[in-house]
Amino acid sequence: MEPSLDRIRVFTELLGDPQRSYPVIHLTGTNGKTSTSRMIDTILRALELRTGRFTSPHVERMTERISLDGEPMTDEQFVRAFNDVAPLVHLVDDSQPYPLSFFETVVGMAYAAFADAPVDVAVVEVGLGGTWDATNVADAAVAVLLAVAVDHAHLLGDDPVAIAREKAGIIKQGSIAVVAEQLPDVAEVINERAHDVGARVLREGVDLGVVARNPAVGGQLVSLQTPRARYDELFLPLYGAHQAQNAVLALTAVEAFLGTDPLDAELVHAAFGEFTSPGRLEIVRRSPTIVLDAAHNPHGAAATAAALEDSFQFDPLVGVIGVMADKDYEGVLGAFEPHLAHVVCTQNSTPRAMRAEELAVAAREVFGEDRVSVAPFLPDAIDQALAIAESGSTGSSMGSGAVLVTGSVVTVGEARHLLKGSR
Repeated sequence: MEPSLDRIRVFTELLGDPQRSYPVIHLTGTNGKTSTSRMIDTILRALELRTGRFTSPHVERMTERISLDGEPMTDEQFVRAFNDVAPLVHLVDDSQPYPLSFFETVVGMAYAAFADAPVDVAVVEVGLGGTWDATNVADAAVAVLLAVAVDHAHLLGDDPVAIAREKAGIIKQGSIAVVAEQLPDVAEVINERAHDVGARVLREGVDLGVVARNPAVGGQLVSLQTPRARYDELFLPLYGAHQAQNAVLALTAVEAFLGTDPLDAELVHAAFGEFTSPGRLEIVRRSPTIVLDAAHNPHGAAATAAALEDSFQFDPLVGVIGVMADKDYEGVLGAFEPHLAHVVCTQNSTPRAMRAEELAVAAREVFGEDRVSVAPFLPDAIDQALAIAESGSTGSSMGSGAVLVTGSVVTVGEARHLLKGSR
């Protein structure tokens, strides 16, 4: 990791600066980027615009990172996109002190693929931070800044204000910034950046917001206020207050991008009904229910826990948690503790994964000895959690239990592949 755009700039210049051939909606923030990106993409496609979408990390398959018209690239398309840029990778590597990273290479692939399509608009999620993120060689017409909290502390630091300063770097000259509700000090940093570059700021809680929200079967009914209109009784097939907030940010971003009158209400209703976000409070099995959620930091875990309390009545709810060793796993455990009757500590298959036994040591400090089990092999962990949920061994009634698999995008992706099969 070296904070520089030098390599990606050389790379995109050799590619002909494809990121300048279409307008871009750029997203950053600590949590919610992928869900919001998918919402924006869906609304744009409902408007009959051809879209490219870049998100990371992927849940199950690498090809998910680059989507065209809402669909991940096929394996063949992905290989072709790599082969198109591969000769230039070597040229960049030979000219720079450091070689192109994996992420920089995939960003170049995405920008080139979007130009080749061609797309009418690209929806691009940062990988990490903002200013020095490889995606930031694009100058976005609309920048979306979701809530800023602490994550990737070993790279970005543990100061939300410093993190906000890095993330605000995606706001460019003359653009529109759509900003989620923030801590006061964070909001000040974002406003300073916008002022410096002459960007217009649309703020949640001032210019836009969730007017009403009621849990419903399969999701929630929401009424949303944007700077241009109020959209009432929209069915959002996703759970939690955080997804309603993501939805109003997405809707505002599209309005800002178009710069026209309010969107057609029927079109918005139809688009909202198509929203999906795999691995985000996703129910993949029932009787008993298994829910997957990629929360991997305390801020995300708190939002997930609140959504579970808001939308479900699972009793007992048993957690299967596998985390990355470089994350604030103690904060994640603390956020979930009031909501989980029992936790099974596990690990995913990547080298970055914390060993299940090590996670269990921390979990026992939070949950107590009797509420923690260990199963390093993920399928065994899920089976063990299901047995606890079905038996009602925590003293709850039979048949109402559920399992939550969480702690990491990778853990959730591996569980999803296991439970739903290869796509």
